[in-house]
Amino acid sequence: MNINDITATDAALVTRSDSDDLPRSSLSLYIGGAGNVRVTTVQGTDIVFTAVPVGAVLPIQARRVWLTNTTATLIVALY
Repeated sequence: MNINDITATDAALVTRSDSDDLPRSSLSLYIGGAGNVRVTTVQGTDIVFTAVPVGAVLPIQARRVWLTNTTATLIVALY
């Protein structure tokens, strides 16, 4: 399956948290304000995407967007 063939059917503003996962795993993340984005993927990998520009869509299935080390703002989870 090609990621470009996948279309989100829902979206929700992300609340960054060091203790709580997203209500459901994202299909991707829209970044409304530039910065770093730390996520835990659905496979359990903890990674920081650095210098993510405004308007970027990260095609990553995330179960958590961390408060610590995330400086990007206005993050929207696409489902």
